[in-house]
Amino acid sequence: MNGLLSGPADGPASDGVRVLVVDDNPVVRAGLVSLLEAGGVDVVGVAVDGAHAVEQARLLRPDLVLLDVRMPGVDGIAAAGPLSAVAKVLMLSYDTDADVIGRAIRNGASGYLVYGAFGVEELVAAVHDTVAERASPLSPPASRAVVEALRAEPAPAPPVRDDPGLSPREAQVMDLIAQGRSNGEIAQILVVSEYTVKNHVNRIFAKLQVRTRGAAIARWLGTAR
Repeated sequence: MNGLLSGPADGPASDGVRVLVVDDNPVVRAGLVSLLEAGGVDVVGVAVDGAHAVEQARLLRPDLVLLDVRMPGVDGIAAAGPLSAVAKVLMLSYDTDADVIGRAIRNGASGYLVYGAFGVEELVAAVHDTVAERASPLSPPASRAVVEALRAEPAPAPPVRDDPGLSPREAQVMDLIAQGRSNGEIAQILVVSEYTVKNHVNRIFAKLQVRTRGAAIARWLGTAR
C-alpha cells in the first residue's frame, strides 16, 4: 500500500458487511483485505479485473464491491454498471480526473475514494455508509475535481429535468442528496426522523428508476443522458 494506509494487525470481529475487493495489484489487494478485516468487515473474495469482479460478485453476492479504476481488460468504469446491479459499488483509485469520476458515478458507483486522502477508519466508515445508503462518499480530491470541472464549464441554463413526479418534499430531499448530504444530515435540516428520510429516499429512487445515490444525483442534475 506504499504507506498510504496502515492499520493494526488485529481488529474486531466481522460486523456482517460483506465486501469483494477488486484490484489488479496483488499487494494492494492484500493490503485492502487486511485493513478491512482489521476494521471488522467481512471480505468474501477478491478479483483481479472487471470481468473477474462481475463473475465473483454474481457468485458471492457481496453487499459492496470495492473497485479499482485502472485495470487491464475490463476496467472499473466499465465494470461499475453490471456490478451495481448486484451490489453497492465504491470506487478506490489514485485518479482524480473529473470525467473519470463522473463516468464512474453515472455507471452506478455510489462513491469515489482517492488513495492518500483517507485512513483506515474513513475507509471502513465509507463502506458502512455506502451499504446503508446513508451517504455517497467522495474523498476531498474527488469532490474538488468535480466542482472545478463544473466551474470550468460555460454558465449553463438550469438543468433540464424530465419530470419524475417527485413531491415538493421529495424534491427538497433530492436537492440535499445532490449536495452530498447524508440521511442523518437531511433529517437534522428538515427536522424529521432519519426513518422518514429513508422512506423519502426509497420513493425517490423508485420514481427516478435508479438504485444508488450516485445514479440519483446524475439523473436529478440532468447528466445521466
